[in-house]
Amino acid sequence: MRKFIFNFSVLSALFGAVGLVKTTTQGPRDWRLILLWIAWGINVAIAVGTVAEQAKEHELEEW
Repeated sequence: MRKFIFNFSVLSALFGAVGLVKTTTQGPRDWRLILLWIAWGINVAIAVGTVAEQAKEHELEEW
């Protein structure tokens, strides 16, 4: 769990939600807002997947 919390890519993806929430509360609600949330979700998934893949590769190197 620690590897996800302290990874810069995961942190930056999660903190990207701050601006997105601000845009959601203040901006117009149309189809572009939905695309922003989808893009943010994909960004978080890619960051978490990259960390998981790096952890798996690290475990394989130890063998």
